[in-house]
Amino acid sequence: SYKSDLMTVVLTNNYRSTQPILNASKNLISRNLDRLTNQLPDLSKELLSSHPERMHLTHLPVVKEYETERDEMIDITLQTEQLLANGMKPGSIGIIYKENKYGQELARYFQLRKIPVYSKRNLDILTIPLAQQCILLMEYLASEHDVPYGGDEMLFEILHFEWFKIPPVEIARLSVEVAERQFSENKTSLRSLLYEKATKPPKDLFDKGLHENLRSVHVILEKLVGNVANMTVQQLFESIIREAGVLKHIMQSDEKLWMLQILNGLFDFIKEETRRQPYMDLEALMDVLRLMKSEAISLPLVQVSGTDKGVNLLTVHGSKGLEFSYVFFAGCNASSWEKKRKPHGGYSMPDTIFSSNTDAKDNEELRRLFYVALTRAEQHLYISYSKYLPNGKESEPSRFIAEVLDGTEMRVVPQLIPTETLQEFYTLHFKDAQAPEIEKLEEAFLDRLLEKFVMNVTALNNYLTCPLEFYFKNLIRIPSPKNEATEFGSAVHHALEQLFRKMQDNNGNQFPSKQDFINDYDWYIHRHRESFTKEQFNRRLEYGHEVLSNYYNKYINEWNRIVAIERNIRNVTVGGVPLKGKLDKLEFDGKSVNVVDYKTGDPDKGKAKMKPPDGKDPNGGNYWRQAVFYKILVDNYGQKDWQVVSSEFDFIEPDKKKNYKKEKIVISPADIATVTDQIKTVWEKIEKRDFYTGCGKEDCHWCAFVKTNNLAVTLHDLHEEEEETNY
Repeated sequence: SYKSDLMTVVLTNNYRSTQPILNASKNLISRNLDRLTNQLPDLSKELLSSHPERMHLTHLPVVKEYETERDEMIDITLQTEQLLANGMKPGSIGIIYKENKYGQELARYFQLRKIPVYSKRNLDILTIPLAQQCILLMEYLASEHDVPYGGDEMLFEILHFEWFKIPPVEIARLSVEVAERQFSENKTSLRSLLYEKATKPPKDLFDKGLHENLRSVHVILEKLVGNVANMTVQQLFESIIREAGVLKHIMQSDEKLWMLQILNGLFDFIKEETRRQPYMDLEALMDVLRLMKSEAISLPLVQVSGTDKGVNLLTVHGSKGLEFSYVFFAGCNASSWEKKRKPHGGYSMPDTIFSSNTDAKDNEELRRLFYVALTRAEQHLYISYSKYLPNGKESEPSRFIAEVLDGTEMRVVPQLIPTETLQEFYTLHFKDAQAPEIEKLEEAFLDRLLEKFVMNVTALNNYLTCPLEFYFKNLIRIPSPKNEATEFGSAVHHALEQLFRKMQDNNGNQFPSKQDFINDYDWYIHRHRESFTKEQFNRRLEYGHEVLSNYYNKYINEWNRIVAIERNIRNVTVGGVPLKGKLDKLEFDGKSVNVVDYKTGDPDKGKAKMKPPDGKDPNGGNYWRQAVFYKILVDNYGQKDWQVVSSEFDFIEPDKKKNYKKEKIVISPADIATVTDQIKTVWEKIEKRDFYTGCGKEDCHWCAFVKTNNLAVTLHDLHEEEEETNY
């Protein structure tokens, strides 16, 4: 056969790396079983350094251990700076890492020292603010086309888009008016009020009426809503970009080339989706985008930044085929390599389904990737990791480092960065984590908002989470988001309220039937159909039946019948602070009360929220604070001689094992003192108008909202804010 005539040629001369680098790399890759050397007899692949200028170099690669990732980045920055000062060309230096976020952070350190960089980053278009704004606009149009006035909370954010140039205080006035009319006969929505004011003729010559930009945006959005039924998805997207002023905004930007790349990337995706599904409408497109978001499916886009004469910042994947005199292989922690959690990786297939060992294959693939990084180095290789993660938790080096070191003279070299060097870089640590401050409201307008303000536990929690969240949700009271999860929770609450009210109407003798219970759920969810897409509505209807049926079966013979339902408690003052609250259920044993609060959602995710203050969360969890707040509220309720002995969270949805849970919190005097102090402190800050500056945390929706839409009048370093806002 032809096989006997074939000759296997093994290339063993390496013209890139020194022999010590090749030896270290072989140490690693030889542990892979899925290699030709293990499949073909008498095949050996001992690489020999053959470059005339490097073949005699004998210095070993260096493995460095740092205390923190920050220390690692600082030292790499300083070493790079020294190499450049010694005459090394920037393009001869490569910094290689596993994940993009490491390179993003390191680039900031390089920027501080004015070190030129060249980087290629693989980004997800769906996480870039400009794309998110365009998608939010489409989501709003789909919502309004499906059920009119169903997208008010989205409209509030859309009006803040910087290309509309609407003063935030004008939007705040509209939001406050909508909130004030919620419980009157003249109830309205944000879209409806905008239409009302935009089409209302002026009272007299001195009536300025609606702000001109609000008026023009109203016309634009109404036209776009009408376009949904009359245009293809591609035509509609083009209409949004043109009519809403997105393109004009981009062309006036200093980053127009990059922003056009983002826009074209999103448009190309829409064109591809509609090519595959020619009859796709806007709602179907939004379903695809929602699915991509929930399943963490990215829409890739490569961003090239810097100059090709800069130091190379590269992911391991991006470094393939390249070579550098100096390679710093950084961030080699297990958490970034073999122990990195995969998206939706909380489950695994039974090992009987696949004949091969998936974990072993994954490790071999990672080992090859690690090998790629090592072999990018021509002469000098520095491998590094940190002992502690950014959150303070102890970390460990990747197992591949031990494999590289095994049987060699190489040793791990601990690195300590001098205190004065750390201090020099200290301010950089807070550069991105800056707390935005927004423009202040007119004092007369603000006085009217605060005049009738009474503290409740939601306002307290929101302020402690972020003062801007309090400002938007509790002060100017933006339209509440009517989404799938919140309306499902409201439907469950309604069904439970009716269950106990009907029991009380029956002289407390008998609960209604399970079918009655489910019918009340059905009534509510049909009444609020606008909060769901078609698919969400059908799914929640079926899921609600299952969950409530099992919940009813479990507790029907256990429920306390001596209860107060949906009790509003007002006119309570503690430490000079007016308090109020609405309690789902109070269970009585004489004068002793167990306060019950219903919760929908995963019970396991609620555990952290029930914890009292500790080092990680000095303010305590929101559920813990809610339990203590309710005790303070009821115990100080002068109209009744009630005494709260416990607060209980009743989870209506089961956990992953299909078990229903109730979590009871017994409240101590120390808990009461802590929350009372929080109430007083927050009240004092509200009275001082201290709610215009956010928390600055990376994952804060409202700080990101303010920054994305350029609403901040200034940015404060986060460490300064933390010093000022310790409770």
